[in-house]
Amino acid sequence: MKLFTKYNRINITATIIIFLAGSVAFYFVLDYVLIRQLDASLRSEKQEITEYIQLHQQLPEIQNTKEQWIQITKASQPISNSITKTIPAYNKSENEREYIRQLIFMVTVNKENYLVAVNKSETETDELLKLIIPLTLSMVALILLFNYLINRRLITSIWQPFYNTINNIKDYAANQQSLTLSKEPIDEINLLNESLNKMTEQIHKDFYALRSFTENASHEMQTPLAIIRTKVESLYQLAEGKEIMMQQLLSIEDACLKLSKLHQSLLLLTKLENKQFILNELIQLKSILEQKCEERTELLESKHIKLQIDAANFEIHFHQHLAEILISNLLNNAIRYTAIGGTISISLYQKQLIVSNTGTTGSLDLDKVFTRFYKASDTGTGLGLSIIKEICTSAGFSISYVYEKNMHHFIIGFQA
Repeated sequence: MKLFTKYNRINITATIIIFLAGSVAFYFVLDYVLIRQLDASLRSEKQEITEYIQLHQQLPEIQNTKEQWIQITKASQPISNSITKTIPAYNKSENEREYIRQLIFMVTVNKENYLVAVNKSETETDELLKLIIPLTLSMVALILLFNYLINRRLITSIWQPFYNTINNIKDYAANQQSLTLSKEPIDEINLLNESLNKMTEQIHKDFYALRSFTENASHEMQTPLAIIRTKVESLYQLAEGKEIMMQQLLSIEDACLKLSKLHQSLLLLTKLENKQFILNELIQLKSILEQKCEERTELLESKHIKLQIDAANFEIHFHQHLAEILISNLLNNAIRYTAIGGTISISLYQKQLIVSNTGTTGSLDLDKVFTRFYKASDTGTGLGLSIIKEICTSAGFSISYVYEKNMHHFIIGFQA
């Protein structure tokens, strides 16, 4: 969820709740104020009637209107206090039932007690409230709309430097120069930019230091390995007829070859992680697949492995060397873990490559199958599948492993 969307949800929700609560409170306060005004009008009418009786010692002449009417009746029993209440009543002049505000009090004329009921219609009050409610809701809707539009424009403007920073760092790679993000008027964004500038500068230095170390180490390791292998080959001639010495030399040569493969694999992984390969060549995977299978014909025959190939002819944007390594590692892995007399099946389509082989040891560990130095047996360096994984990641391919019906399936999905 975007920051602006989340902010708007919280802001609009809080605003609606506040306005609704305020509207309800406003309604009751306004109702209270209008009722108090009616009561003040009734008390004023009472005062006029009382003053008239005191001055003339007789009841005043009553003139009723549709909004106010007075009823005077003899009191059967005296009341000490005035009574004010809201009651439903029939309005003769309007010919309808409505709520009225009524003030009842007692007056004495010529020693006779009378109850005077001053009635005032609440229709105007109700109509005013009914008018205010839609006006209030309309005002709330307009405020919410303008609040949303203003916030959208304001937040977009305020957060634009942040989005500029995101766009600059989104495609940043360690082999590029360090970022030089500009200063911004907003302190927080400026602090972020300064921190990113320092961080990417350090990343850039560390990357080239590691790259330099890897290249130097690779170069320096090749010479001793070559010397060891040369010396071992020379010692073979001196060890003729000496079986124990010959076995020792074979062990040294085997360890040397394993170390050389390990060195090459780790160097390749480092280059893949550093994105040193440009994947822009048009590659014919079918021809590479056929070539690599042909190179392993003798090995397949020695293990009596049946090879089945179903390959379509198409081109893909990739890297020739990486494509050869990918196919080779998949084939080597399949041959290594296929028992004598087993089957290897390869399906190459425009969207995916599937390499399957019979297995007798059960499923590989799904959580570790593509991790470095994971080996299902003591053979190999444990880096073949991790190299395949890194190549697929660099090229944007997907890779998965499935084991079913005693078959290992490695599935690579190409870019759409």
